[in-house]
Amino acid sequence: MHIFGVDIGGSGIKGAPVDLDLGDLADERYKVLTPHPATPDSVADGVKEVVDHFGWTGPVGITFPGVVTGGATIRTAANVDKSWIDTDARALLGDRLGGLPVTVVNDADAAGVAEVQFGAGRDRQGTVILLTFGTGIGSAVFSDGVLVPNTELGHLELHGHDAETRASTKAKDDHELTWEHWAKRVTKYLAHVEMLFSPELFIIGGGVSRKSAKFLHLIEDIRAEIVPAQLQNNAGIVGAAMRAAKAG
Repeated sequence: MHIFGVDIGGSGIKGAPVDLDLGDLADERYKVLTPHPATPDSVADGVKEVVDHFGWTGPVGITFPGVVTGGATIRTAANVDKSWIDTDARALLGDRLGGLPVTVVNDADAAGVAEVQFGAGRDRQGTVILLTFGTGIGSAVFSDGVLVPNTELGHLELHGHDAETRASTKAKDDHELTWEHWAKRVTKYLAHVEMLFSPELFIIGGGVSRKSAKFLHLIEDIRAEIVPAQLQNNAGIVGAAMRAAKAG
């Protein structure tokens, strides 16, 4: 069964048809840059370009980098334009896609669902936390495989700052941090999350998961097991498609 997934991020909008039997992309993904400012209309145009690239005419699952309630309404917009707040994203994106059935889900929740079903969190019990490091830090928290949606742990306060302003991949790039320096910041963040939730497993996702060999061994004194996301930066696309299939 193939369903289309789109992952809206702070830097790019990417998508592809997903083979839900395999939990993998059914075709090479297509990506466009996230517009700036990332307003609802401009982002919707980007989503349309990605979907139109494949000539897709079926259901579409779409991630959003913020809190999504009721599968439709945007409640936070940390890394896109604030005009998204209170927007009915399902109605907006569905209309822009010519009436295709649309499901909208938090981006990290989508990635987490995919990793728990097909990747590093498969068959893992207890508390599992996926963290996506990119423009910000997204989070997905699972208890015995059940998702607690919209946790947004990237906005925990760490040393007087939003954690993602200190430990995201964007923070690493903006401040030209070495892998060693960045890993120290990530360690402090993980220690804070671990103190609050006592997880058995941390899954590190987002684009930086492709480079896990550069930093995972530098993270020390965390009791939980720490592994890279197996689906890497495609997890959001796969999870978005999974949610669309479930809604359909």
